[in-house]
Amino acid sequence: MSDSPQLAEWIVDQVADALIYADREGRIVRWNHAASAVFGFSAAEALGESLDIIIPEHLREPHWRGFNAAIARGATRLAGRPTLTRGLRKDGSKLYVEMTFALVKDPSGAVVGSVAMARDVTERTEKERAARRTG
Repeated sequence: MSDSPQLAEWIVDQVADALIYADREGRIVRWNHAASAVFGFSAAEALGESLDIIIPEHLREPHWRGFNAAIARGATRLAGRPTLTRGLRKDGSKLYVEMTFALVKDPSGAVVGSVAMARDVTERTEKERAARRTG
């Protein structure tokens, strides 16, 4: 049981952070329960869609430039370090998300897609910004 595909699915579905896997073209292939909670889209709504559904319009061009460069060179710029960015919810509202990215490679080393783990840090970020304004 410790190495079964079923166990891997349980882990993906039950981690507290949003997990989103997209293919080389940026189409969503895997969307866990936490991703639904963070971004408001059910898996049925997100699967097969472009990552654009969770990227604010003003960030799409730089996102795709970085995404395509990482796919082409086989490495991410951040090398797994978390980054703070903005995300877009189904209702159109924006949130702050802390994300980590990794490329997913097949056994031969070819990039097959990208995975992101995201955590909603809106409340923390807004409190920190308010404290800086008043401090």
